[in-house]
Amino acid sequence: MKPKVIAVVGPTASGKTKLAIDLAKKYNGEVISADSRLVYRGFDIACAKPDMQEREGIPHYLIDMVEPEFDYSAGNFYDDAKNAINLILEKGKIPIIAGGTGLYFRVLLEHYNLPRVEADYKLREELDLREREDLLAELKSLDSEAFERLKDANKRRIVRALEVIKILKTPLSQMNIQKEPEYDVEWMMPDIKSRADLYDRINRRVDSMVERGLIEETKSLLEKHGRIKNIVDTIGYREIISYLDGYYTLEDALSKLKQHSRNYAKRQLTWFRKNPNLKITC
Repeated sequence: MKPKVIAVVGPTASGKTKLAIDLAKKYNGEVISADSRLVYRGFDIACAKPDMQEREGIPHYLIDMVEPEFDYSAGNFYDDAKNAINLILEKGKIPIIAGGTGLYFRVLLEHYNLPRVEADYKLREELDLREREDLLAELKSLDSEAFERLKDANKRRIVRALEVIKILKTPLSQMNIQKEPEYDVEWMMPDIKSRADLYDRINRRVDSMVERGLIEETKSLLEKHGRIKNIVDTIGYREIISYLDGYYTLEDALSKLKQHSRNYAKRQLTWFRKNPNLKITC
């Protein structure tokens, strides 16, 4: 028998945190975050990190793991999440993995066997200087199957795919990336009444973030860490930095933030809805 875990997936602002906590209470579970930004200390308001009150006494793992300077990878997530799952199972409880980073769920709970390739930071920097469309064109020429999977992905994932292909000199689609899933997974997503309702929730969340101190949080992170990649590439900080630099008015910056958040939510929905085992939960 494979160990039972519950996966709570969905787009930003869809109610994953509340659903995960409700399930943890119902099934005697503990929550593991599957969000690529919640691992960073200080990424609180912009990334909707649940505070202790919101967690309602339910233990949460993989939150505030590292400083923003650390390049936390999907491989790091796999190792840390496996350890957390084992700890929860040893307590006789149900692991509940909740978040919106699709790749994290793929490497942990599905059949994807992540290639373990050390980062080549010089190559990565060279790739990162190029435009996303240029990178996609090269990916298509090197590996058309990988291109089809990643054409809607963010730039970071496209850069990593090219990095792996160039280092191993082998298309991703020809690598042995299939494995037997390790867990018996029950897939759940909060009920989204309509796309318009989700977008309205996103817009209201952004307004709330500003009221709770998003601008001050951004300034504090910049003062402490400087303009490192993990800050300037994060939705929320990126737009506020443009406002602080005088490129946007605050109104324009928030409009961009709402737009980028809606675009991200759309990509998340596309990713998760491909899962035939996904159950919509009220």
